[in-house]
Amino acid sequence: MADYIGAFAVTAGQGIEERLAEYEAAHDDYNSILLKALADRLAEAFAEALHARVRREWWGYAAGENLTHEALIAERYRGIRPAPGYPACPDHTEKGLLFDLLQATEHTGISLTESYAMLPTAAVSGFYFSHPDSIYFALGKIGRDQVEDYAQRKGWTLDQAEYWLAPQLAYTPVR
Repeated sequence: MADYIGAFAVTAGQGIEERLAEYEAAHDDYNSILLKALADRLAEAFAEALHARVRREWWGYAAGENLTHEALIAERYRGIRPAPGYPACPDHTEKGLLFDLLQATEHTGISLTESYAMLPTAAVSGFYFSHPDSIYFALGKIGRDQVEDYAQRKGWTLDQAEYWLAPQLAYTPVR
């Protein structure tokens, strides 16, 4: 069975900052919120459409796929599309590696803040896993031994690992 892993970064937020600044200067919260929401939804739709092309055309493992909107929302397609910073891969710093591999900033204009938030904020990035047994799961709480192991693998100090994985810790770090 052919199996694939890939990565992506997309945005629908390029160029909206000027318009948002105009709305905010005019105290037009309604249009500001509407534009942000529209850009966010378009970025999500872009990620969904790109994933469909990967499945159907480029990797071709779902060439005959013809899902309804409801089936797409329920993620009834083969494979998964997890994103760094979400429950299946909670380490936001992995976005740095993903962006380096994709040369995402150069190709999309999306940049990362020091806390690994994406700018423009109407952006989506993540990984593609094609295997039919791929499923989403949430990482539970992790013990100090697991954090120490992860820190060693990442080349981090324990403090760095505890900082980035704070919501996942099953213990209170000693400072």
